[in-house]
Amino acid sequence: MSKKLKIIGLAGTNGSGKDTVGRILADKYGYLFVSVTDILREEALRRGLEPNRENLRTISADWRRQTGQLGVLVDKALAEFEESLGNYAGLAIASLRNPGEADHIHELGGTVVWVDADPHRRYDRIQKNAASRGRPEEDNKTFEQFQADEAAEMNQSGDAATLDTSAVRSRCDQFIQNDTSDMKAFQTIVGKVLGLTGVQ
Repeated sequence: MSKKLKIIGLAGTNGSGKDTVGRILADKYGYLFVSVTDILREEALRRGLEPNRENLRTISADWRRQTGQLGVLVDKALAEFEESLGNYAGLAIASLRNPGEADHIHELGGTVVWVDADPHRRYDRIQKNAASRGRPEEDNKTFEQFQADEAAEMNQSGDAATLDTSAVRSRCDQFIQNDTSDMKAFQTIVGKVLGLTGVQ
């Protein structure tokens, strides 16, 4: 792999717009966007499991323990990049939820970005876009359940293989606040924060 490969790892709160940033990087700046959440969902279905948050957390922890690599999901995204053989400006990976993933992005010379927004705005976005997100059953939750899910992922359980998004946040290089509903304005914010130029 070329040492010049540009990698951006995306992390943040649930419903903040991490995938939206990934799609902006793909559509406007020529990046390949890989969702590790989609990788985990595919694995859950392969195992005959419902692709809910709890099962995805379990699978990601299993992979970290089995491989001994906390950044295993980053490696899986890199493998997709290498297999694509495409002419991309870089690789955008979402969503980082273990600090080892952020560390691995940094080892590869990449940038880690935290995306956030007001909790009620994030919850409303998820409810509004539940069908288009392709997981309406998973997203059909009360605001209290939404907060509980997020809390379960924010703090480490004492097992380094589990999720700890607060530790990921502490490793981030850039921060994007996504409280706008204006997509064009948000595209401008993303480009400005990340200092991106080129394909538009």
